[in-house]
Amino acid sequence: MLFVDLDHFRDVNDTLGHVAGDRLLQETAQRLLGCVRASDTVARQGGDEFAILLQDIERSTDAARVATKILGKLARPFDLDGQSAHVGVSIGIALFPDDGRESAQLLRNADLAMHRAKEAGRNTFQFFEPAMTEAAQARHALEADFRHALKHGDEFALDVYKRQGDSR
Repeated sequence: MLFVDLDHFRDVNDTLGHVAGDRLLQETAQRLLGCVRASDTVARQGGDEFAILLQDIERSTDAARVATKILGKLARPFDLDGQSAHVGVSIGIALFPDDGRESAQLLRNADLAMHRAKEAGRNTFQFFEPAMTEAAQARHALEADFRHALKHGDEFALDVYKRQGDSR
């Protein structure tokens, strides 16, 4: 499973308009279809996100090869009715059965890997690693703790300390 997210898609909508953005999404779908076999599935998840289900791949290098092909195809400029647009793409990869046995779990893990690709500088791909789930769960728990503390204002405490030699 590949989770594909366009980098800087919002810039296209903001500068060229939503009609151009819709055209870019259509062209992206066509380019993605050109990167996979007839037996594979390309689906738009929503917004500027796509999921690609690669059937019967034998090695992780097969998924990496497809991801590399996608990066190359989407690096080329898009001609949107006379306007040129450039977007990059961040791709997350999750492999069956190691990264999930159900489609929802594979998609979630590929999404986590895609976010890691964005953190790594965008316009790249990353494979899912179990540590990504742990990091996401830790972020979620921290956010929940902050929300709870904000709701109950007396739960925040500011710890002020003075460094040795600091006159402030």
